Amino acid sequence: MQSLVRSILHKAAGARRVALVAAASLPLAGCSALDSASNPLSSFFGGEKYKTEILPDTPADNIYDQGLARLGKKDFSGAAKKFGELEKQYPNSGWSQKGLLMQTYSEYTEGKYDEAVATANRYIGLYPNSKDAPYIYYLAGMSYYNQIPDADRDQERAEKSVVVFNQLVEKFPKSEYVNDAKFKIQVAKDQIAAREMKVGRFYLEQNNYTAAINRFREVIGKYQTTRHTEEALFRLVEAYLRLGIANEAQTAAAVLGHNYPDSQWYKDAYARLREGGFEPNEQRDSWISKLFRKTVG
Repeated sequence: MQSLVRSILHKAAGARRVALVAAASLPLAGCSALDSASNPLSSFFGGEKYKTEILPDTPADNIYDQGLARLGKKDFSGAAKKFGELEKQYPNSGWSQKGLLMQTYSEYTEGKYDEAVATANRYIGLYPNSKDAPYIYYLAGMSYYNQIPDADRDQERAEKSVVVFNQLVEKFPKSEYVNDAKFKIQVAKDQIAAREMKVGRFYLEQNNYTAAINRFREVIGKYQTTRHTEEALFRLVEAYLRLGIANEAQTAAAVLGHNYPDSQWYKDAYARLREGGFEPNEQRDSWISKLFRKTVG
C-alpha cells in the first residue's frame, strides 16, 4: 500500500512540474483564463495553472509504414485511418500526397466506395497532374462501376462511372488504365441503355407512345454502340405505327435494315410495316437519320 501511495505522489509531482513548465510558456494576458475558479485541475495542483503538454507529431515515415503493415494484414479500415493521418499531420507535403493515394486504395479495396471517391476527389483537387493521377481516376471510376445495379434500378452510378472513365481517357490517353476504362465505359453504357429500354417498353405497354419514343431516342442517340440499339429501332417502328406516323416508322426500319440486315429485329420491323402496307424508306430530314451514325446511302 505504501509503495502504491508513493507511486501516486511521484506521478502527481511529475504532473505538477509539467504544468509549471506549460504555464510559464503562456502569455501573461492569457493567465486569467486558467485561474482557479474556472480550472478544476488547479485545486489538485495547489492553484497552479495547467496546460496539456503538446507531444511532437509521429514521424511521417513511421505512420506510412504502420499503414502498410495494416494493409499487409488486410486491415483496410485501419490502413485507411493511418494513411489519413498523414494528410492531417503533414498537409501539402509529399507524405500527404502518398497518404491520400494509399487511403483511396485502402477504402476502395475494403469496398467503402463512397469514401474512396471522396478521398480520390481530394487527391485530384490537390494533385491533378501527378504521375499517380490516372490511377486515382481509375479507382474513382471503379468505385462507381462496382456499384452499378441491375436494369430494374436507377443507373446513376453507371452514369457517374462513365463520366469519370471518360475523364481518365481524355486527360491521360497514354495511361495503362485507358484500355480497361474504355471497356468499362461500354459495359456501363450498355447497362444504362438496358434501363432506358425497360422503361420505354413499359410506356409502350401503357400506350404512352411519346414517353416511350423519348426513351428509345436516348438509346440510339447516346448509347448507339450498345447491344440495345437494334431493339430500340424496332420499338420506334412499333410506336410510330401506333401513332400513325408512317414516315418515321419507315425511317426507323430503313436504318435498322441498313445497319443490321440479318437482325431478327429488322425482320420483325419489316413484317410490321408490310402489315400496314408500308416499306422501309429513310427520310433524310428525320431525327432518326440525323442521330444515327450510319444512314442508308
